[in-house]
Amino acid sequence: MNKMELRTRFLELLSSQRTGALGTMSEQNWPYVSMTPFAIDTTSSTLVIHVSELGAHTRYLLKRSQASFMVCAREEPEAPVHALPRVTFQVEAERLSPHTPAWATARDAYLGRFPDVGFMMEFTDFHLIALNIVRVRQVNGFGAAKTLLEEDVRRWLASV
Repeated sequence: MNKMELRTRFLELLSSQRTGALGTMSEQNWPYVSMTPFAIDTTSSTLVIHVSELGAHTRYLLKRSQASFMVCAREEPEAPVHALPRVTFQVEAERLSPHTPAWATARDAYLGRFPDVGFMMEFTDFHLIALNIVRVRQVNGFGAAKTLLEEDVRRWLASV
């Protein structure tokens, strides 16, 4: 599969899915996975999540910023699940300081995708977190996996 096909499938997947699986590490060093809505901040070429400290995943992420985030296509009846398109990101999470330029662009991206949660943006236990990409692995079907270049992924995210 050439780079243009990889880009097309990558962007189709991220635009068609609104949640991903966020993998963090607990205080006891156990993996912890939770479903988390996400948006794409084209300004910073990052994925953005908006999470509450009431969630264990948020507390874990604030203590240890290395995480993983997977976006996977939905299952279809009768289709083989092993061939589901998916992208796994290894990320460095960055809590964005409220009312900074980075926070504002992340907020705009998030509210562009989830306009119904605007009222939660000012809750003090909620945080906008940028998932800064370190490594990306894309699977486009059974036996069709490829590690993507970080700079390509950043360029693709900026183009959305």
